Amino acid sequence: MISLAGRDILHSWSKFVLTGIGLGLLIGVTLTMAGVYRGMVDDAKALLNNSGADLWVVQQDTQGPYAESSSIHDDVYRSLLSLSGVARAANVTYLTMQVRLDNTDVRAMVVGFEPGQPGEPGYLIAGRHITRNHYEAVADIKTGFQLGDSIRIRRHDYRVVGLTKRMVSSGGDPMVFIPLKDAQEAQFLKDNDAILNERARTAANPTLNRPGVPGLLEAIQASQNANRNVNAVLVQLSPGSQPETVANEVRRWKHLQAFTRVQMEEILVAKLIATSARQIAMFLVILAVVSAAIVAFIIYTMTLGKIREIAVLKLIGTRNRTIAGMILQQALGLGLIGFLVGKVSATVWVPFFPKYVLLEPGDAVRGFVVVMVICALASTLAIRAALRVDPATAIGG
Repeated sequence: MISLAGRDILHSWSKFVLTGIGLGLLIGVTLTMAGVYRGMVDDAKALLNNSGADLWVVQQDTQGPYAESSSIHDDVYRSLLSLSGVARAANVTYLTMQVRLDNTDVRAMVVGFEPGQPGEPGYLIAGRHITRNHYEAVADIKTGFQLGDSIRIRRHDYRVVGLTKRMVSSGGDPMVFIPLKDAQEAQFLKDNDAILNERARTAANPTLNRPGVPGLLEAIQASQNANRNVNAVLVQLSPGSQPETVANEVRRWKHLQAFTRVQMEEILVAKLIATSARQIAMFLVILAVVSAAIVAFIIYTMTLGKIREIAVLKLIGTRNRTIAGMILQQALGLGLIGFLVGKVSATVWVPFFPKYVLLEPGDAVRGFVVVMVICALASTLAIRAALRVDPATAIGG
């Protein structure tokens, strides 16, 4: 039976191989789509790991800082340090924006952090960490920035002094790290025209500009222009402390929202990535149906092309089971070629994707099993056609 299937494949090897390559490209796309989802999940986990935090403290009734906007006062961290079990607490800001390099805009998430505190880039692949209080930056290599580049964020220029890797937002945007004060200014400070207009409106308000209260107007204007907000506080706990216990204390006494690592991972994976996961799942189903249709069509066409040969086999006493097995082997062989081509193709083109794609061995094994099952099911149409062949066809009956 194996020799029969092999000889038949060799007889029409060009059609068989070309079909296998076409099927392989579809399988490669399928494996890549699964890798895209795995990469999104892995990026989300890397984002949490690289933050160095055990708790994320954000504005009450929000799911920030990665899922939605959050704004809290920058002195909140002091009160958090007084809680039992809190070892360190640091302010951070996150702002997705266009960062300009020469005449090119790069979409990035600008992160404001305090050097040596949670939120600092975990490791560098080139350069050094930020040592100045202003106008230095560390960028993820996905931005395309190089050491020494001068990038523009809002009104100021920053020099790239370090490069890091796998530091991307939940949306896949590469991160650019700058000092916290600079990030606060970039996110919360208004431009000069807006500041002048705000001062004029304040001065024209008789309630805020009272002639008998010297210094009132200046104090109000100073408070309006101050940058005293951050998006979140990253908290590291002392050894042995229970994250949920400390989080409950924050929620109860500080009137803020606090998320543990498990809760933040659920927000990123189960909520932010859920829509993308459903789209990828639908795409995988479509690719599976298309692959099955291609295999069924090719095997059926090849079977119809050798009706006379099948009739001869029946005439000399070949069992239906043998004929069915021959067609099944051809379908499985086609699937094997397709899977090998797809696996190699996915491995080759994945490094060129702008976002991280994670090809897991487990997905490859499951993909191989699915391909074999699809090919086996797709061969049933050709098998039914072959079993209906009348042996008399061999002698022109």
